[in-house]
Amino acid sequence: MQHFTELPPLSLYVHIPWCVKKCPYCDFNSHELKDTLPEKKYIDTLLADLDQQLVNIWGRRIQSIFIGGGTPSLFSSEAINQLLSGLRARLNFSPDTEITLEANPGTVEQGRFEEFFSIGINRISIGVQSFNNKHLRQLGRIHSAREAIKAIEIAHKADFKRINIDLMYGLPGQSAGEALGDLQCAFALKPEHISHYQLTIEPNTLFHHQPPLLPDDEQLADIEEACREQLSAHDYQRYEISAFARPGQECKHNLNYWQFGDYVGIGAGAHGKITRSDQQNIQRYWMVKNPRDYLDATEQAQRLSGSKLLSDRETTFEFLLNAFRLVDGFSSELFQLHCGQPISTIEKGLQLAEQKDLINWGLKEIKPTKLGLQYLNNLTEIFLPEKND
Repeated sequence: MQHFTELPPLSLYVHIPWCVKKCPYCDFNSHELKDTLPEKKYIDTLLADLDQQLVNIWGRRIQSIFIGGGTPSLFSSEAINQLLSGLRARLNFSPDTEITLEANPGTVEQGRFEEFFSIGINRISIGVQSFNNKHLRQLGRIHSAREAIKAIEIAHKADFKRINIDLMYGLPGQSAGEALGDLQCAFALKPEHISHYQLTIEPNTLFHHQPPLLPDDEQLADIEEACREQLSAHDYQRYEISAFARPGQECKHNLNYWQFGDYVGIGAGAHGKITRSDQQNIQRYWMVKNPRDYLDATEQAQRLSGSKLLSDRETTFEFLLNAFRLVDGFSSELFQLHCGQPISTIEKGLQLAEQKDLINWGLKEIKPTKLGLQYLNNLTEIFLPEKND
């Protein structure tokens, strides 16, 4: 039985679903733009969506906001300013609220970086993926390596002190040298954060139907090891499976996800998770995916696609699914605070994981070993609800 004595940190996720072109590897809820962006109507609908959810979060402070997509930087600075103004009027911001905007390196978006910073965006995440034009073409990206470099330079000139670069490895035909070359380009541009993740083939993507030839497991292992050594050598510390940051530059928003904090989700296809101490439960919900359906809805119930209350076992599994991604793991105190249950409820699984050398279980923290991070699926599988019936 869940018992919450304190509420976890709260974040806000805003989904803007349009992009210029759908990439063949992308399984996010993104839709190619085929007409004029309905900026005003979409912002109005986002705020109406939020209005209906405020009753569940009254009085709670927002520690981070993440505007993702799609390509949110396609929206004008005027539209993003309207959104932020509406959020400030409705929500209780922390003094140091992190506000991230995802951006592509295209020339249209570049011209807006300074304006985005001036209206309150204080962290920008640029979807580079590679600095190699051959690999960019294979990934279906619409920018060049030169445009990617220029975008990051412009973000620095716009006075962004927190810049993230998304980079992929394990690309079709990619060698370890080419993957390291991408990192060397990134290092020269001095971002504070690098998201460095392996290309995976997801269902319902073009790559799933027409799979490219990717490096084999042995080649991938060589690429991973070489890249992680270089990231560490350049003072980018790994704090999550695929996230590397300079000291103090970790992404506050994503840390809240991985530590099983709460978040409000608004926008087409957005998800949310809210802990209710008055009802002693955790609710997950998700909005309709199609932007047209989301915009056409006149009531909140029409925008809502579904919701569910998490059982005790679903809660513990979801917590571990996220927290074991963190290099430093989690404390027993954090588990009890965010799951509303004592650590003893997962003691059997922890003992088995420790026997398999997948975790280190100390008095103050539980953290995955190097083997546990490498075989994360095997680690989390131990805690599947059906395995503990």
